[in-house]
Amino acid sequence: MRLILVLSFSLLLSSSLTSQENILIFCETDGFVHNSIDAGTQALQQLGREDGFSTTVSRDSRFLVENELNQFDLIIFFQTTGDVLNSEEQMEFQNYMDNGGNFFGIHSAADTEYNWSWYGDLVGAYFDGHPEIQQAEIVVKMPDHITVGHLPRKWERTDEWYNYKDINKGLNVLLTLNEDSYKGGENGDFHPIAWYQNYMAGGKSVYTGLGHTIESYSEPDFLEHLSRCIKFAMAD
Repeated sequence: MRLILVLSFSLLLSSSLTSQENILIFCETDGFVHNSIDAGTQALQQLGREDGFSTTVSRDSRFLVENELNQFDLIIFFQTTGDVLNSEEQMEFQNYMDNGGNFFGIHSAADTEYNWSWYGDLVGAYFDGHPEIQQAEIVVKMPDHITVGHLPRKWERTDEWYNYKDINKGLNVLLTLNEDSYKGGENGDFHPIAWYQNYMAGGKSVYTGLGHTIESYSEPDFLEHLSRCIKFAMAD
């Protein structure tokens, strides 16, 4: 009996050690550089320690071709800007997604790779300007969804609010902005600010437009939103 128990414990320990999710946080920029990158990467790493996943941070797109991407359960594009991937790097990232990978874009991930239509489809929309940082009302459109289920139905917070262009049809919209609650919105009655898509190869694409400011990364509700998006993106 003792041998059986020892073997069972060993198998359980082995399973727990090999089941830890691995996440790549990619934050290279070719243009505007957010001053929240350091605070945000530290916050994402802290979420990893709390939630039991490992994190690797890279600001160099060569990482995508010099490492085996299939080791990662999720790739986060965090505050990326501009044309950061060459054709070889684009191919490696697309192959990752085509082999069942998962993607999570945060804020200016939508301000990235404008000349690569596949990426635009993956993110779900492109950045199209923003007004000054101010308070706005966010409307929770899917209150029963894990990524936003902790939030009040109408959530007021301060951030930099993106307008979007080339918005994909059929997005699963998690959050929208009430443009009557702030100045400078240009998407009208339908202004998505967080959404997800099921990628054709079986993975997920999740995006949140929140998170421009340094203060965001010490905000409990926003950090919980990030944590839940990460868990959802990696869930079977």
